Amino acid sequence: MVVSSIRVDLSQLIALAAFDDVSPRGIAGELARLINAGELRHGDRLPTVRELGAALGVSPATVSQAWQALARAGLIVSRGRAGTFVQGNGSGWPAARMRGMAAPEDPVRLDLSRGTPDSLLLPALGPALSRVSARAATGSYQAEPVIPALAAVLRESWPSDAEQIVVVDGALDAISRTLEQVVRYGDRVIVEHPGFPPFLDLLDVLGAEAVPVALDEHGVRPESLAAALGRKPAALLLQPRAQNPTGASMTPARAEELARVVRDAGDDAADLVIVEDDHSGLISTEGDATLGTWLADRVVHVRSFSKSHGPDLRIAAVGGPRDLIERIMSRRMLGPGWTSRMLQTILLDLLTDGAAIDAVAEARRAYYTRQRALGDALRARGVRAAHADGINLWMPVVSERSTLVQLAAAGIRVAGGSPFLAAADGTDASNGRYTAGPARTRGGGDFVRVTVGVVRDDFDEVADALAVAGRQVVAGGY
Repeated sequence: MVVSSIRVDLSQLIALAAFDDVSPRGIAGELARLINAGELRHGDRLPTVRELGAALGVSPATVSQAWQALARAGLIVSRGRAGTFVQGNGSGWPAARMRGMAAPEDPVRLDLSRGTPDSLLLPALGPALSRVSARAATGSYQAEPVIPALAAVLRESWPSDAEQIVVVDGALDAISRTLEQVVRYGDRVIVEHPGFPPFLDLLDVLGAEAVPVALDEHGVRPESLAAALGRKPAALLLQPRAQNPTGASMTPARAEELARVVRDAGDDAADLVIVEDDHSGLISTEGDATLGTWLADRVVHVRSFSKSHGPDLRIAAVGGPRDLIERIMSRRMLGPGWTSRMLQTILLDLLTDGAAIDAVAEARRAYYTRQRALGDALRARGVRAAHADGINLWMPVVSERSTLVQLAAAGIRVAGGSPFLAAADGTDASNGRYTAGPARTRGGGDFVRVTVGVVRDDFDEVADALAVAGRQVVAGGY
């Protein structure tokens, strides 16, 4: 028997499955067998945890644990209030929104879709490698996970007084491991709208509900955060500088205001952990801003070196309360253990070598110049593009699909805006309505993300193509 309806009938599911073992492992195993056998199909909506729990005579918590196991295996996906759906037989890689961001491999004249730094602006690795080869040692399994000299350099530049700072394999590794420690199935997590798509994919895997908050040119709006805190979230995900995709950066004044909102929320924010993703760090033209200055006991701050020193280094630093950082590292020791100390030594060299420091400073100036040149050119052509920090620009268009088609015909690729939207209908879920911000204009409309950082010249030509495509609507209902 094959369940063919979009919503799986509870009685059909009970008839299909043996459920001899009603432990979380047994329930997950039985559902996994049905999915792998094609009895439950991609897109089928499963009963709620309460419905299935009542039918099996177990608690909703027992079914929730089974759901979490299935989600981690990529077999089901939670879509918040919309329900839990069959994802397929482990074919959910990359995750849904990351697939939406992935660019095809066919060549184009100018690829502005990837959100990566200009390879010509990265510091040279050759000198660092030659020096590191003479110093790097094998180390031991019991040694500290971060080499002391690197820890000292990181602490000198950290924006607040973190109890412990360690390194991991990139910013997303740090954020994923932090969320795994503080977010349980069914918890709510505040996210920026628009925001970074992998954050939303992570919340789907964890079975958490995303609570979107609106942005302005300084990041999260205080009144939107205050409304969202009323839903008693477990975590708040922020990008303090060069927010992806809008390029907004928090000022210290805005950070202090948001910290005050959290304090004033009282019991609603009693267990809130704030995770800050400073992904553009050393190439951002704005200064450090962190809520950790006022809320050090609940802020985990992540600084990535991918955009400043190279994506393939796969190193980010993470600092925060000692207890939480130690839990993260304890769990990590059962997986990768530590970030390669040879890579850590390379990063230490790059952070202290004069030539590498100058190269990063020059990259920061170049990205600022490119942002200003293309942004000014777009605004001169009537495009309402906000001033942005970092390497990305969030551009309003009449139709996302039409813009992608028109630009592709001109040999230019940008990223569609849809995967970045935490609220698909353009509303702010924290208060049930949208308040104007970069995610969506009052009059509606779509967006695309443009990686300005890789535009080296011909700013007027690129702006012409972007502006014309953004105003077009092609035939076929776009």
